Amino acid sequence: MLRSLHILDFVIVDRAEISFEAGFTVFSGETGAGKSILIDALSLALGGRGDASLVREGAGRADISAVFDAPPAAADWLAEQAIEGPELILRRVIDAQGRSKAYINGLPATLTQLRDLGALLVDIHGQHAHQSLLQPASQRDILDTQGGHTAQVQALSDAWATWRDAQAALDAASRDAAGQAQALDRLQQDVAFLDELSPLPDEWPELCARQSRLAHAQALLSGAGQAVEALDGESGSAASALQAALQALQALTRHDPRLEEHCQTLESARILCAETVSGLNAYADRLELDPDALAQADARMSQMFAAARRFHVEPEALHAHHEALRAQLQQASAGQDLQALAQACEAAQANYHDIARALGAARQATARRLAEQVTAAMQGLSMEGGSLQVDLPACKPSAHGLETVEFLVAGHAGTAPRPLSRVASGGELARISLALSVIASQAARVPTLIFDEVDTGIGGAVAEVVGRLLRELGQRHQVLCVTHLPQVAACASQHFQVSKATRDQRTLSAIQALDPAERVEEVARMLGGLKLTAATRDHAREMLRMSAR
Repeated sequence: MLRSLHILDFVIVDRAEISFEAGFTVFSGETGAGKSILIDALSLALGGRGDASLVREGAGRADISAVFDAPPAAADWLAEQAIEGPELILRRVIDAQGRSKAYINGLPATLTQLRDLGALLVDIHGQHAHQSLLQPASQRDILDTQGGHTAQVQALSDAWATWRDAQAALDAASRDAAGQAQALDRLQQDVAFLDELSPLPDEWPELCARQSRLAHAQALLSGAGQAVEALDGESGSAASALQAALQALQALTRHDPRLEEHCQTLESARILCAETVSGLNAYADRLELDPDALAQADARMSQMFAAARRFHVEPEALHAHHEALRAQLQQASAGQDLQALAQACEAAQANYHDIARALGAARQATARRLAEQVTAAMQGLSMEGGSLQVDLPACKPSAHGLETVEFLVAGHAGTAPRPLSRVASGGELARISLALSVIASQAARVPTLIFDEVDTGIGGAVAEVVGRLLRELGQRHQVLCVTHLPQVAACASQHFQVSKATRDQRTLSAIQALDPAERVEEVARMLGGLKLTAATRDHAREMLRMSAR
């Protein structure tokens, strides 16, 4: 559950530290006092969108921290992210230039991480949630969420994409069979040509080196011989000079031992000279004049040059090009197999329909339960005799299934259910939306539920029912509600008042936890306006007393 919320320089709140309890908590105050700003601040800490306009005027940055107890449902996610509980601190900082930073338990985090974790901690029902209820997609999402169909919906979407891809491949092959046959024939010829040539990896640089060696064999032999003669010939050779120098120095080392170092250097040079002579002799013995081998190398290079010109690649790229053409041929051959493509398409279609029918059956069962629950809730929301029906008319296959989802409502007994968008008034729509929110939240695993003025359009006795619904919901979840209805506020176990005042020519919002006497004053204000009388205070006391039962 949410333990505390710390706000610094956010919109018109300069500083606020709010501690929360379990159960049902309400926020009330004059219009424009900043009640919904608290929800906006919490939404920001949960990864919501933010910009520089949220920073209080004159401040350098806005800083919001929300402290939660880690719920069991978040254990797996926290383990994956290597985040330890049991306390979770979600923090968001936005500076005056709009730059944003996020933290979880003091460690830098991404907004995606905040949103993922926030979805496991809090469920927010906005004040305009009832308007989205008119959208078919929202109605479908409500039904699937309530029924826990998330995995089936994803599997259906994947199956639809697979079927569409298979159908597209079949259509393309059928549409241009002649053109593809020609392309396939060209590919077969090209691959056959390269199969015969059979270029090897790294063959070209090795072939170039071999051809150069064979073409210059005579020059190589002559050069090697000249080098041997210079190093170890009968007269004036390097070996003789090194030996003479070494002997001259060795005779002098008895007079100056420091010459020993130079003797060692000359000895090393003499040994290297001898090894080089030996190596060059061996090289000359292996090097042969071979006109046939040179002709073969020249012919191979000509073949590879010709192939490179044909395929517009460098000779060293022939092997890679050969492999690429083989892969294209394999793919094109599969694409020409219309029977195989048709079979793959039929299999994908069958798989889609299997998943869609299973999802449809699950939706039917959920639709019946949801309709019964909402209909029952409507009876206590001044819609006696009214009912909600969840209709699932068949439709063409789509990524969403074989049926559409449509909420039909009968506002009163004796009236036929009609589409929600056509018959529900603003007040009825708000009440139905609230009933759906409460029913959906009963099955929710998140510990904290927030209702931001979802009671708009409701009043009188219905407001008392709404207050009781939220209080009952507070026995299973932590419930926070921004409200303007005294009947709802009286049902809360914790009450905060949000007020606005001007200080030093700045308009600031303040949040105050109310004690029992202050609650009487606030509920009386909500009942009777700014001018309070003894009667309104008595009414407020009675309302609080009755709600506490």
